Amino acid sequence: MREKLNGHAGKCVWFTGLSGSGKSSLANALEVELNRQGYHTMLLDGDNIRHGLCKDLGMGEADRTENIRRVGEVARLFAEAGVIVITAFISPFRTDRETVRRLFDEGDFIEVHVDTPLDICEQRDPKGLYQKAREGKIRDFTGINSPYEVPTRAELTLNTAYMSQQEAVGQLLKLV
Repeated sequence: MREKLNGHAGKCVWFTGLSGSGKSSLANALEVELNRQGYHTMLLDGDNIRHGLCKDLGMGEADRTENIRRVGEVARLFAEAGVIVITAFISPFRTDRETVRRLFDEGDFIEVHVDTPLDICEQRDPKGLYQKAREGKIRDFTGINSPYEVPTRAELTLNTAYMSQQEAVGQLLKLV
């Protein structure tokens, strides 16, 4: 019923990658293009999740896992409502992403690894977070003093150091 009402099925496009990799920029560009084409979407990222639903969580491993669990559950609800939900979270731990994947039917979870080299991510860092992490002022910063586990079965891998946003969105549209 919802699919018929919306004119499309709900699903989740899950962007993962280091801070500064381009996840949010690509997620926003994808949402704009999908909306332009008449798709119903919802974008979930740190700005609208960490200031509300997950404001009680810190940045330690257990809290990061809980943050991603909550995001996954919200994404599942949106997808069940027939919305294409787009998420942009570092989501550094493979097991957390796999747990979210299992919430969705086969084909309804599209993991997109934004695989941009660390040095490029550091160059793009407008808030100076990487530098603060290297100076020991930020603990548990992914890529510096906390691990990032590369996806083993992402549906798409994009490297924003070598492709334009337009090229990346074109590849994404083929999957959605």
